Amino acid sequence: MVKTVPNVVLSRVNPSTYRKGTPRGPNSLRPRWMTVLTILITVNTAICISSTFGQLDRLRKYKTLEPASVADAPMIEIPAGEFTMGFDGTQALEDERPAHRVWLDAYSMDQYEVTTAHYAAFLASEKRSPPWQWEQVELSKHGERPVIGVDWPDAEAYCRWKGKRLPTEAEWEKAARGTDGRLYPWGNQTPTDKHANFALGARFSYSQVLMPVQSYDSGKSPYGLYHMAGNVWEWTADWYGANYYERSPEKNPSGPEQGQFKVLRGGSWSDLPKYLLTYGRFKLPPETRNSYTGFRCAR
Repeated sequence: MVKTVPNVVLSRVNPSTYRKGTPRGPNSLRPRWMTVLTILITVNTAICISSTFGQLDRLRKYKTLEPASVADAPMIEIPAGEFTMGFDGTQALEDERPAHRVWLDAYSMDQYEVTTAHYAAFLASEKRSPPWQWEQVELSKHGERPVIGVDWPDAEAYCRWKGKRLPTEAEWEKAARGTDGRLYPWGNQTPTDKHANFALGARFSYSQVLMPVQSYDSGKSPYGLYHMAGNVWEWTADWYGANYYERSPEKNPSGPEQGQFKVLRGGSWSDLPKYLLTYGRFKLPPETRNSYTGFRCAR
């Protein structure tokens, strides 16, 4: 809701007529500093209102982007079976150990990260608040780049709107790693600029640091999923547990029942190679919105 404020009538003060100790009432003259302060408050309020109207206008434009006008993202079926989750040895962090065998039922995952075009259709349909940094989006230029600035509830709501859900941490790792225990989605070779979008510093720009979700063909996972390393971190369904691997169920693990943080996987455009490992884990409070985080859905 846009809040409006009444027009403020400013009185011009002649300094020679203002004296210390002059009685002040509703009609008394105000000192210059009060007039300047009033002007600043009024200007700031006008800027806020203008910004709010600009955002509303931007959302109204998305009403013309009907969900049917954006083709559904393809999904890849991941067959049922076992795989090795986690890693042993000093190379792995404590919460990434021990390596353990996990059985997952068959499921499907989006081949690509959710794009700004797909998320714009969601906004037009559901009238949710736009993501952080959404004012930078130009769909004609950025429609095929991953959406960022979404918190965990945003991502979960989008997947539910599509009749899907967020992947569990185990599902995400199998889709990225396959069954041969590889270190990166493409194998064990150290990441290069042919495999993934990473190590670009910290300054964000949709055009300069994010890459289209169908890029980096040589960096695909064993099942053909793109950007399972780099581009954006991806939310998973699981709550984070530092010692969860020590007691994880052998079949279809879904993380602790509750927690303070949600698990993210995959690394981002800003991260070094060590954060792109298929078994690497990261955690954030579910309400976090930043330029490094996006998501994909499962079913």
